[in-house]
Amino acid sequence: MDVATLVLRDVHVPASPSFWPPAPGWWVVFAIVVLSVAGIAAWRFAVRRRRRRWQHWFDAASEAYSAADRVAAMSERLRRAARRVDPAADRLEGEAWLQFLDGRRGQAFSQGPGRLLLDGGYRRDVPPAELAAATAVARARFLELMGGVR
Repeated sequence: MDVATLVLRDVHVPASPSFWPPAPGWWVVFAIVVLSVAGIAAWRFAVRRRRRRWQHWFDAASEAYSAADRVAAMSERLRRAARRVDPAADRLEGEAWLQFLDGRRGQAFSQGPGRLLLDGGYRRDVPPAELAAATAVARARFLELMGGVR
């Protein structure tokens, strides 16, 4: 072969690498993201499921026969939930009990519809509107207490 007859060509640049398959580091990042998302979703599902279970347990108390029995059952559920936050809370009585139920949120129990818990279990007739308002306030506080909110 004669050097003068050789056809010289320009430098051949190799093709750029494709995006697939990714480098091993990207697989690790992808796995961490997927596991994080799956863990957060599982945690949120468990929290929602536990909250629904608590709500069902509280609502089972409202299946009592009379309105007075419903109020007494609500009070009992609240006392049980209060022990999760403060072991001595279930022994509070009267205004101290209502103040504890109010917590830092307001005065829904000491001056609002939750006041029915003091004497509603002893009344002959409890108006349905009062019972519904007290149930809504008590259910919300019950879920907070079961969640550990003081």
